[in-house]
Amino acid sequence: MKFLVTGGAGFLGINLIRYLVSHGYEAVSLDIVKFNYPDMNNKISIITGDIRDKKTVAESMAGIDIVIHTAAALPLYSSEEIFSTDIDGTKNLLEEAERHKVRRFIHISSTAVYGIPDHHPLFETDKLIGVGPYGKAKIQAEQECGNFRKRGMCISIIRPKSFVGPERLGVFDLLYDWAYDGKGFPMIGKGNNRYQLLDVEDLCDAILLCATLEESKVNDTFNIGAKVFTTMKEDYQAVLDAAGYGKKIKGLPEKPTIIILKILEAFKLSPLYKWVYETASKDSFVSIEKAEQNLGYSPKYSNKDALVRNFTWYKEHKSEFQNLEGVSHRVPWKQGLLRFAKIFF
Repeated sequence: MKFLVTGGAGFLGINLIRYLVSHGYEAVSLDIVKFNYPDMNNKISIITGDIRDKKTVAESMAGIDIVIHTAAALPLYSSEEIFSTDIDGTKNLLEEAERHKVRRFIHISSTAVYGIPDHHPLFETDKLIGVGPYGKAKIQAEQECGNFRKRGMCISIIRPKSFVGPERLGVFDLLYDWAYDGKGFPMIGKGNNRYQLLDVEDLCDAILLCATLEESKVNDTFNIGAKVFTTMKEDYQAVLDAAGYGKKIKGLPEKPTIIILKILEAFKLSPLYKWVYETASKDSFVSIEKAEQNLGYSPKYSNKDALVRNFTWYKEHKSEFQNLEGVSHRVPWKQGLLRFAKIFF
């Protein structure tokens, strides 16, 4: 099978491409960002282009059996970029996949579509209430997928929890940076809430199941997350323990901390946006029973395993990205005033 991976130069994209190649599949990367991974440059086909450009999308579909759509404008992008990329770009891909008679389309959505829920665990049938432009755009992108599914396309929609693993930085860089420097780490509230994560390798397993199992099982929507997780305080403490400085997670008063972060966000002095700071102190976990039963999904990594595996990669590769900053998952986010808060921990 020949796979087209949109967002192939991103965090999930490169992990997925390496995974597919290691399993003997042919892969094509389509990304607006230049693909620059020496270990993969000569093993896959590379298309540098924008999923909002219909001509580029049409050309990328030649000979493709399965599309895995991971490309998205993340929450730190402008509202205009989020809506045009995540909705219009998704529709372009669906239209061309249908026209080229692509066998399957796997859309990577997000549990952000559930908004800030009032119950747990969350099921695929729960009401969708997106928070901010990103959550709302993901809901509309899923609706586009639903429209094409009704027209006969086989479309898997995957709603992963926040996933970590080799190459993941973004918001998790804050935790790793502070741990690496021998600091404790602050947490909004007491940290007794349960916040499910996901290792990127387990996500790749779920995606391949959707690509290879019979259509009757995969033409559906699935939550994907870790099976084993404890409280945020316990799970994040595993990283501080791995750092070896004897530091601890420190809880901060929830309401005052959120007010301060709102102000910092408004003045662009913090990378943390509403979805992060308003859910960080709340329970956040989904049921993965449907994926277990229908797909045979069986995650290998707990929250602690995934976080520490990512931190191990971080320590080994820190010199490669320590002078970079941006808004994607593959680079550290600019910490703003939060960088100076380290002195208190």
